[in-house]
Amino acid sequence: MPDTSSAPHLFADVLARVHAACRTLAVEANWPEGIDVSRVVVEPPRDPSHGDMATNAAMVLAKEAKAKPRDLAEQIAERLRADALIAKVDVAGPGFINLTLKPAAWAEALRTVLREAADYGRVRGGSKVNVEYVSANPTGPMHVGHCRGAVFGDALASLLQFAGHDVTREYYINDAGAQVDVLARSAFLRYREALGEDIGAIPEGLYPGDYLKPVGQALAKEHGDKLLAKSEAEWLPTVCAKAIAMMMDEIKDDLAALNIRHDMFFSERSLIETGNNKVAETIDFLKAKGDIYEGRLPPPKGAPVEDWEDREQLLFKATAYGDDVDRPLIKSDNSYTYFASDIAYHKNKFDRGFAEMIDVWGADHGGYIKRMQAAVKATTSGKGALDVKIVQLVKLLRNGEPVKMSKRSGDFVTLREVVDEVGQDAVRFMMLYRKNDAVLDFDLAKVMEQSRDNPVFYVQYGHARGHSIFRNARTDVFPELPEDAGERIAWLAESAVERLSDPVELDLLKRLAIFPRMLEAAASAHEPHRIAFYLYDLASEFHALWTKGRDLPYLRFIINNDAELTKARLAMVQGVVSVLASGLAILGVHAPNEMR
Repeated sequence: MPDTSSAPHLFADVLARVHAACRTLAVEANWPEGIDVSRVVVEPPRDPSHGDMATNAAMVLAKEAKAKPRDLAEQIAERLRADALIAKVDVAGPGFINLTLKPAAWAEALRTVLREAADYGRVRGGSKVNVEYVSANPTGPMHVGHCRGAVFGDALASLLQFAGHDVTREYYINDAGAQVDVLARSAFLRYREALGEDIGAIPEGLYPGDYLKPVGQALAKEHGDKLLAKSEAEWLPTVCAKAIAMMMDEIKDDLAALNIRHDMFFSERSLIETGNNKVAETIDFLKAKGDIYEGRLPPPKGAPVEDWEDREQLLFKATAYGDDVDRPLIKSDNSYTYFASDIAYHKNKFDRGFAEMIDVWGADHGGYIKRMQAAVKATTSGKGALDVKIVQLVKLLRNGEPVKMSKRSGDFVTLREVVDEVGQDAVRFMMLYRKNDAVLDFDLAKVMEQSRDNPVFYVQYGHARGHSIFRNARTDVFPELPEDAGERIAWLAESAVERLSDPVELDLLKRLAIFPRMLEAAASAHEPHRIAFYLYDLASEFHALWTKGRDLPYLRFIINNDAELTKARLAMVQGVVSVLASGLAILGVHAPNEMR
């Protein structure tokens, strides 16, 4: 369990109180020893009218307590009603417990936001996690589809780090197999072109984009015309290595444009090197465990299966670990299947100390999940776990119309073209403003609008508006209000935040109090899009309060004849600014002090 003691927050506080009430009741009612309260949670109710928080304590403990959930809920509720933090406790339905907190709880929650500042919601002491994302074949520039997986994986890694985990960001380079041979042949054609040959139309089956012209030019500069005299078997490794190296440099540059940098680039080719064949070692390891056998696969039902061959072959017992069919490891030409290399790669991750692995894959890899999870179970003897997050397609639009393909790439729009047009922040936020497994419409015109309909603008504007309020307060009321964030927070921490009593103010404080709980849930589910949704909701409430202040002067952030209330409201603004900045930082999006 992560250590949350260094970052207390309201939901964790109330959860501890519920746990204490349950433990007290367990002693008084003589429950069996060792009842596990870890399944008891405290979370926001689905319907805000039901209260501020809800707990499932009675529902999950009833069986062990040998009581009806509703009866147990009443007993737990009786003890919680005596808590000084809680104003009201209601039992609903079959045994849900709804809690309403006293207003002082929300003032204290704001003090926690100010006290913790950039660490509000952060936990420490989590596990070691490997997040592998992008891993695009090094056969060309990144396209807009890769972009979504890149942003999702990077934001997920940042979220897990904030949640206390020791995260390694990894890129698996697919530099072995048929596709890199096609890359080399395509690059060799551009090499001949660089030497002055008229190559005509690019033959079908090779990569047609102009992006390989620099590779051909580099080969010509380095080797002159010497490669022309060699056979394909002789020049292929040289051309392949050069093309992969240059493509990976370009991919890294494209990712850097999104502020994405991996800790580890792992070569598939390194798994099958002569004298260090990790794929063969992994197959031998599984053989020794009895997880590999010689056999025949039954004909596939329905649509053809890519890796089915009607022959005696080496098979992995994937069905013993939850897959639908057993899987081949060696092709008829005696080369390894992609799956065999992937098994060795994931075993390598585990051997490097990663019991927790997360892979971010494209939409066309959904059918590959079961076999890979089965392989991880087998190679780690059940000690490792693989979560695969599928990232769905991106439909690139401009004013609702599909965007034309790129001349440079030949058949797709490049990531770099999109980033250059709309900017890093818009790309990152909007790629996360929908759940990863849903198709995303990305309209280049919409993300440039300065309106509420553009979520990234609206959230960033919330942060900038907070700073504009500080500037106005410095001019009108508090010339001593520090500009430095740390000094300003320390100054505001002394304010009388209990003066914040209007329902709209309390709603905003409640939204701030949910932030750590939301982060915890997002990290547990591996769903960074929850942060983007939360930030939009927080910014919306903040903008709405500012707008109400125009019509209702008593709600304005700056009250010229009430310095104490103004300072309390500035503390609330600081809470909003701090949380918006933290959430945007996790998503890799800037938090501007002014909108330009």
